[in-house]
Amino acid sequence: MTMRKYSSTLILVLAILLPATSHAQDWKDVEIPVAAAEDQTWQLQPVSDDFNYTGAPTDKPPQFHKRWKDSYINAWLGPGKTEFNPGHAYVHNGNLGIAASRIKGTDRIAAGIVSSKATFTFPLYIEARAKISGLVMASNVWMLSSDSTQEIDILEAYGSNRDGQQWMAQRLHLSHHVFIRQPFQDYQPTDEGSWYSKDSITWRKDFHRVGVYWRDPFHLEYFVDGEKVRTTSGKEMIDPKGFTKGSGLNKPMHIIINAEDQDWRSDQGITPTDKELADTSNSIMWVDWIRVYKLTDVK
Repeated sequence: MTMRKYSSTLILVLAILLPATSHAQDWKDVEIPVAAAEDQTWQLQPVSDDFNYTGAPTDKPPQFHKRWKDSYINAWLGPGKTEFNPGHAYVHNGNLGIAASRIKGTDRIAAGIVSSKATFTFPLYIEARAKISGLVMASNVWMLSSDSTQEIDILEAYGSNRDGQQWMAQRLHLSHHVFIRQPFQDYQPTDEGSWYSKDSITWRKDFHRVGVYWRDPFHLEYFVDGEKVRTTSGKEMIDPKGFTKGSGLNKPMHIIINAEDQDWRSDQGITPTDKELADTSNSIMWVDWIRVYKLTDVK
C-alpha cells in the first residue's frame, strides 16, 4: 500500500493518546446471549482479541499479526474519499483504535482498518464491545466473503455530534448485503428495523456490545448489549432477488473493523471537516474486545 502524507502530528498522537474512557476487560464473565443445544457447545475462535497489549501505529506485535492484517482483504483502498492506511489502526490501553485524518493537499481521508487473516462461516456468534467515533464517517465491524459478494454488517454507525445528524447518531445499522459484481447489483434489507434505536441513546457516548448470531444461510439474529433486537430470516429477507442463486449467506467471510467516508454520504456533502478530523477526542473508534464463537457438536 502506498504511503501518503498525513497530519504531521497524527502518528505521534496515536502512539501516546489515551481514550477518554478506558477499559481493559475481557469477556470471560459476559454471557453468550444464544444458548447452545445440549449436544453442542460454543467454541472460542483464536481470532478473538481483548487487545490487552500495545501495538503502535507502525509497529504492531505478534499478538496482532497472528490474527489481523492492517489493510483490507484485497488491494481496494476504500469507498468515496476513503484511503485505508495501516498507520491509522493501533492498540493501546486495552483498546483497538481506528483513526482518521486528512491527507494533506487533498480532499481524501486516511482511515484505519484491520481485517482477519482467517475466514469464518455459520453457525457462528460474533460480538464486539465498541465505542463509535463522533464523526459523520461510518464506524464498522462487519464480515465479507473473499469475492465480495456476501456481507454481514454487525455494527455500522454514524456517531456525529454535528447539527442535523442526531437521527443517525441515535441509530445502529444492523444489516447484510448480497451482491452481483458484474454488472454491479446490491441488495440489502430496507425495513425500518434495520435502523435500531433505543431510549434516545446517542451511541458515540459509551461502549456498547453489538453481536450477530449467523445461524444458517437464511437466518441472522442481532444483539445489542446482550438483548436480541432484530431477526432477519427467510429467502424474502436474505436474498429476495436471487443474487446467491438460492444459497443464501453461505460463504466463508473475513472480519473487518474500520472507518469509512462513504460516498452515499460524502456525495451529499456529509463528510468530516479538517477540524473534526483533528479532534482526536472525538474522531477515533475504539474497540475494547471482539469475540467469535463457532457452534460445534460435543464429542
